[in-house]
Amino acid sequence: MLTDRKILLVVTGGIAAYKAIDLASRLKKLGAKVRTILTKSALEFVGEINFRAITGEPTYTDQFDLAEPIAHITLADWADIMVIAPATANIIGKMANGIGDDLATSTILAFHKPILVIPAMNVNMYNNKAVQDNIERLQIRGINLMIPEKGMLACGYEGRGKYPPNEEIIPAILTYLQYEQTISSKYLITFGASQEDLDPMRFITNHSSGKMGIALARAAYLRGGDVDVIHSRISETLPYYLEQISKTLSAEEMFSQVKEDFTKANVIIMCAAVADYTPKIKEEQKIKKKEELSLELKRTQDILHYLGENKREGQILVGFAAESENLVENAEAKLKKKNLDLIIANNISVSQSERSLAYLITRDKVEEFQGTKFDLAHKIIDIIEAIKKDVNKY
Repeated sequence: MLTDRKILLVVTGGIAAYKAIDLASRLKKLGAKVRTILTKSALEFVGEINFRAITGEPTYTDQFDLAEPIAHITLADWADIMVIAPATANIIGKMANGIGDDLATSTILAFHKPILVIPAMNVNMYNNKAVQDNIERLQIRGINLMIPEKGMLACGYEGRGKYPPNEEIIPAILTYLQYEQTISSKYLITFGASQEDLDPMRFITNHSSGKMGIALARAAYLRGGDVDVIHSRISETLPYYLEQISKTLSAEEMFSQVKEDFTKANVIIMCAAVADYTPKIKEEQKIKKKEELSLELKRTQDILHYLGENKREGQILVGFAAESENLVENAEAKLKKKNLDLIIANNISVSQSERSLAYLITRDKVEEFQGTKFDLAHKIIDIIEAIKKDVNKY
């Protein structure tokens, strides 16, 4: 995770500054070493003692009142990544124009490793053309920014400008410590467990949580992908920044939505646990309790097979195979039968876990993987991007 990674947290003077205390705590619990710079405006909202107590590391405020003689250079050299949270319109403007008039901005100018900026401000300030121009200039320079969340703001306005959940900032930090925003692909990702109705009250489904698909959508977006998702039943909240979302419940509904959307994507990842069977008859009224009940099922449409037959030249198609035995053999057969470019064979014994035990299988290689679902998502994207490069050679 973040064991022994050095993170420099810069806190500026926004009302969301108190949320940086929780961020520092989360990073510390994940094993990171966190040092904090607080601007003078930030000190109007939070105190140095909060961060010193939580991180066990020094905090810094005044450029000319420090033990280190050249603190902005020392801190810039020390950290692996800099996280500016929250980032006000003021500091974004200073960054965009190369201003270094205090410890925070001087350290930013001296920093030559990944930077992650978390803007948070009034919606009208965020949408101001000057602020948007400054954000665009930072992005052009390769600085990573997370868009604010939409919602009710502290000022009483509603709109985009809210500090994002720290649960989403952590994966971003993990990503930008290792990867750049280099993906230009249009991704279509399906996930979740389909729901096949028996009557208005009951349905049959499976144990899929949707966690793997959410991890894939998160990783692809953070690395610069344009991500559309189609999901069925899931157990977790979707990342707030995903906007092109279609919710389907049954296998039939998912098939219909996939047929409509798949031609727009150049990478399709079918991670959904789509039911193989659905009730032959869906009762309009609730089925009354009986001593015994027999269900007659019929096959659903094989969405992955349809995509394999209809994908256009250059499209990358990825499937999943949840298996309890003969993982590699069964997955290799599925790869060939359904015309896939990559298949991930998952051991169903860890399907509900945060960790994965899987095999990544292409047409010429089998690779074993053990780790978190988020790490697996990045590994899958690495393989997809390598396949894309090979395809583009010809």
